[in-house]
Amino acid sequence: MPSSTGPSYPPTLNDVLERNRLVQTIKDWTIANGLAVRPPPTVAGDDTEGILAMSAPVTLFPSPFPKTCFEEAQDIQAQYNELYARISQDEEFLSSLVQEVAGGDDFIANLWNVHLRVKEEGYVQSLALGLFRSDYMVHQDGDNLQIKQVEFNTIASSFGGLSAQTTLLHKYLSKTEYPLLKSGIPRSTLDLPANHSAEGLAAGLGAAFHAYGKSALGHPTCIVFLVQDGERNVFDQRHLEYALQSSDSEPIPVFRLPFSQILTHTTLAPSSRGRQLLYHLPHNPSLTFEVAVAYLRAGYGPSDYPDPSAWEARYQLERSAAITCPSVLTQLAGMKKVQQVLATPESVSSIPSALRRFVPDEPAYSALWKTFTNIYPLDTTPAGLEARRLATDSEECKKYVMKPQREGGGNNFYRTAIPQRLREIPEEHWGSYILMELITPPPLVNTILRNGRLEHGGVICELGIYGTCLWDQATGEVLRNEGAGYLLRTKGDKSEEGGVAAGYGCMDSCRLV
Repeated sequence: MPSSTGPSYPPTLNDVLERNRLVQTIKDWTIANGLAVRPPPTVAGDDTEGILAMSAPVTLFPSPFPKTCFEEAQDIQAQYNELYARISQDEEFLSSLVQEVAGGDDFIANLWNVHLRVKEEGYVQSLALGLFRSDYMVHQDGDNLQIKQVEFNTIASSFGGLSAQTTLLHKYLSKTEYPLLKSGIPRSTLDLPANHSAEGLAAGLGAAFHAYGKSALGHPTCIVFLVQDGERNVFDQRHLEYALQSSDSEPIPVFRLPFSQILTHTTLAPSSRGRQLLYHLPHNPSLTFEVAVAYLRAGYGPSDYPDPSAWEARYQLERSAAITCPSVLTQLAGMKKVQQVLATPESVSSIPSALRRFVPDEPAYSALWKTFTNIYPLDTTPAGLEARRLATDSEECKKYVMKPQREGGGNNFYRTAIPQRLREIPEEHWGSYILMELITPPPLVNTILRNGRLEHGGVICELGIYGTCLWDQATGEVLRNEGAGYLLRTKGDKSEEGGVAAGYGCMDSCRLV
């Protein structure tokens, strides 16, 4: 793939003045256009007023990405949206997988318990919204390049706001700075695809808001973003809020509420069988809004549930009439265990791939199956026993990554760290992990600007395709199914994690080749 881009791309900036000019331009543009994050405490110091911001880590140049792989990932997103909508409706299927992992994963067990509690009294909201992101890497097998799915995200699929701004940054530089470099990059040689991820995700939220309809209690309706305390990635989320307002003829009230304050500032409507979720403005308690959509940018990991009251807050959301994005069942559909049973090779499994359960159409099945890499359970099935052999072998383990049922970066165990981790946990809990064959991406180089410093060298790119899906859990009817832009995250080729917020990756955009 590098030969397709020319031997001098991306250029190495050896001239200090030239390098400094480009870096300063990027610093100014990112702050001026909200391609930014709040600084960590080590940088912010005593910024008690919350006035500081810093550029999000970003590449100096858009990274080369195979056009055929990019288009395939975009074309298949609608099928992935519908697949995970179907999975979230299949309680029997999810229940069987939860039982397999819950013994070694209290978080998954607690999520399932929320569903069971609400099911016992009856759900009052059948509409479900997914803001999804399917992540891929390019796998190189000789001269053949193909996309392979890393994971499918069903909750807090972040960076839709910043990814759109990153594309705009690189488009701006292609007009102004790149042609002026000594190894000038003509604008005509850069195929930079448009990226409307913020608008696309906002459109999904807007569709759910309008599907909810008017308040039966006479309150104005709203969307609430549920966020983490001290959220550093606030600007990414704000871009979705701003896109909501600019894309709708009528303003949609949007509020941010820390996940830890759900029970403080929301209640269920008293004396109403509809269980409408009411939001009481902290700064003006006399104003009450009815929550049409509760969009979770928190609640995806154990740290968001430090005590029983946090689980009661999630229960209140789930049993309310608000359209939660995601519902507990949709969040559980994003378990790594689900990805594993879809993708386990039939050659080592005693049962057909679960993908056929949800995608009986052979062309659609084949298109999805092509994007899978080999993923195994670590249980006592024939496939699981083979995976245990691979995971505990000092040489074979170097080809794999072991993942728990978690979202966000920093949770996985790679290569030779796998046997050590397995020795640390009881064998009866091994089934709560999956073993995934590592993807081999083509070699690339780029320069990353992070915390004001440059990092130049080999990089690995991960493409995320966003999608929005609105469906009826009761009838199965899909009301909306759309693609919603893309994210390209890039990291140094020695890094084994890709999360930008977790400090591993950086923002990037595609130069199609």
